Amino acid sequence: MEIVIANKSHIIYADIICKTIEDAAQVRGTGIAKRKPEYVAKKMENGNAVIALDGGMFAGFCYIEQWGHGKFVANSGLIVHPDYRNIGLAKKIKLVIFKHSRTKFPDAKVFSITTGLAVMKLNSDLGYKPVTFSELTDDQSFWDGCQTCRNFDVLTRTDRKMCLCTGMLFDPKNNNKEATKEVKENVFKRLKHIKQNLFLKKDKK
Repeated sequence: MEIVIANKSHIIYADIICKTIEDAAQVRGTGIAKRKPEYVAKKMENGNAVIALDGGMFAGFCYIEQWGHGKFVANSGLIVHPDYRNIGLAKKIKLVIFKHSRTKFPDAKVFSITTGLAVMKLNSDLGYKPVTFSELTDDQSFWDGCQTCRNFDVLTRTDRKMCLCTGMLFDPKNNNKEATKEVKENVFKRLKHIKQNLFLKKDKK
């Protein structure tokens, strides 16, 4: 198994990457924005993605997004093929893409929005801390990307102040030293449960 910075030679995997992301969204029943192969290929060409390969078999993927003229970056589209799950590969990919982001954009704040408990835990281990959406990028193009998410109506009716996703941020200026303390998974579970109950109650009214 190898995890490398993707390049043009890896564009042949763009279709299976997008299909794997789409299938994961259907299985999880949560918001995962769709990606197009052309978009993924562009990330590879620009050296803004990492890919995990087992020989010639696709195993996992993640890419870097830039927002607010480089003031913010996000590690998006983290996905592991079903044949390679539950072996710790997602954590390894996350670490590689995070280090790559910090190298290419050392002054940028790194942020994430996700409903996935595993991703929240990975982010916390890297020094991210939970934040309100107002502390994330105000780049409209980023939020427009949420339109393909099944929870987009929640985001719009709260005036983009909150959603089922949790916002997390790594600020290089303070290195989030306090946030590097281990955060138990049940904390994130409780947060997700509160959000789900909140919006379910509103839907029933």
